[in-house]
Amino acid sequence: MLVMLALILGVAACTPTVQMQAPKEPITVNLNVKIQHEIYVKVDKDVDELFGEKGLF
Repeated sequence: MLVMLALILGVAACTPTVQMQAPKEPITVNLNVKIQHEIYVKVDKDVDELFGEKGLF
């Protein structure tokens, strides 16, 4: 009986414990993003002349 008690206490003492704790400092995410874009428009010569004469509206 004493051996069973010692065995149970030994097994209970070896169980792992998990602790969740919030960090002391806030989490910061630095995003340095540089966006460059170029738009190339190729217009047919007839369409360019149409917009040049009358305008769009």
